[in-house]
Amino acid sequence: MKKSIALSALLLTGLSFVQAQEQDPVQVKYAETITVDDLKGHLTILASDALEGRETGERGQKMAAAYIKAHFQEIGLQAPVKTAGGMSHYQDVPLKTSSAGDIYLISDGNKLENGKDIYYSGSSYNSDETKTEVVFGGNGSKEALASIDVKGKSVLILNSDRRETRAAQTYVQDNGGTMLFAVNAESQEKFEEGIARYARFLNRGRIGLDTGDAAKSAGTFYVSPNVAAATFGKSFEKLQKAKSISKIKSGELTYKLDFKSKKVDSENVLGFLEGSDLKDEVLVITAHYDHEGVKDGKIYNGADDDGSGTTAVLDIAEAFALAKEAGNGPRRSILFMTVTAEEKGLLGSKYYSENPIFALENTVANLNIDMVGRRGYDHLDNDNYVYVIGADRLSTELHEVGEMANKTYMNMELDYTYNDPNDKNRFYFRSDHYNFAKHNIPIIFYFNGVHDDYHKHTDTVDKIEFELMAKRAKLVFHTAWEIANRDGRLIVDKGPKADEASSK
Repeated sequence: MKKSIALSALLLTGLSFVQAQEQDPVQVKYAETITVDDLKGHLTILASDALEGRETGERGQKMAAAYIKAHFQEIGLQAPVKTAGGMSHYQDVPLKTSSAGDIYLISDGNKLENGKDIYYSGSSYNSDETKTEVVFGGNGSKEALASIDVKGKSVLILNSDRRETRAAQTYVQDNGGTMLFAVNAESQEKFEEGIARYARFLNRGRIGLDTGDAAKSAGTFYVSPNVAAATFGKSFEKLQKAKSISKIKSGELTYKLDFKSKKVDSENVLGFLEGSDLKDEVLVITAHYDHEGVKDGKIYNGADDDGSGTTAVLDIAEAFALAKEAGNGPRRSILFMTVTAEEKGLLGSKYYSENPIFALENTVANLNIDMVGRRGYDHLDNDNYVYVIGADRLSTELHEVGEMANKTYMNMELDYTYNDPNDKNRFYFRSDHYNFAKHNIPIIFYFNGVHDDYHKHTDTVDKIEFELMAKRAKLVFHTAWEIANRDGRLIVDKGPKADEASSK
């Protein structure tokens, strides 16, 4: 019994009994081309004041893109993006900034203003005054929503959990609904306190993908308990206690959306290394090269976030290019991609995953590098670790490959703390790998953890530990080498795709 408990504990912490293998001297030779001097040289430029914090769509981001493109060209990576002017290293990512204009809701004859009486969160498009039938959706659970007809209607739910509210919004949209209304407070007083805190964010422009008419999808109006009561002609307390939501007679609300928008041009930067006998299968290695720009006159250099990951990609790409030049290229193709607008909501990788240059069904894995130049709070005395997130979420084999590569070549401490599905930080969902994982592509996210300079203007090159960063970059290189050269493609044995396959 005690042995079983111990074994379960090991598995839960992400440990496995993968044995180290004999080192491949060819692989070691090219891993050693990843050097502290190279990493320092790249990062000193990418995280310099001259690049002005690499804000998406701004001059500094364009300068960083040009630097990355020049490096890909210099080491001989192919430009894989077809454009009207020929092949390019740039994949244009259409974006727009939007700021709220005259957005309001009419309830029981009263005009309720955005940021004062209600607040809207969702797609940024303009609409005329729209009267909509509103049905009661209880707590917004999938079971509750499935019990009512939402097609052509709007739904009002009582739920304060943001994730559950987002899931309800998606359900309404996917099932032909018009809008979601959500009461996220237990009382009118609590709602008013919350909206007072939110109001200061309303005048801030936000950036998103410019998808044109396709963006006209269901959003969410956050409304008060009083609005819910007025809509259905019942007290809020009775709505909270309602046992049969289908017996609540539908009501009506009228809303208007108004946004001021401006197009933003940005780009992902891609470099392609063609494989040999398995060249149609593609491994994608990513990092985001954007950061937060200039705020209150201070440059947010983003040396660790994610200048470190971008720099690692550049040096890993060069190591593989040197190997290929010497006749030791990978069997599978490798796409090295630095993506834009991660700080705006993973937008660059989202755009790629929805408009892939190489078919997603041929993409075998994604290795994503985001913040690998520092030590996090829980490892301040440890110069030989990295957090590994997501390796076993979709593929047991990928986890085993990552473990084997580490034990054979690097012998670092792989910390799986943030791989816990119940991790309150939700890091698995917070970097660009997630846009591959959503499509059932196995991923590994390499991360050093959060530190005092995270998302601050003090995230500067002088605080980067380049020896530690080089170790982490070499670990990614060794893992990539194994994935790109193994006989069999990684098997997806977990997640929706695996469930679908096992049911056939």
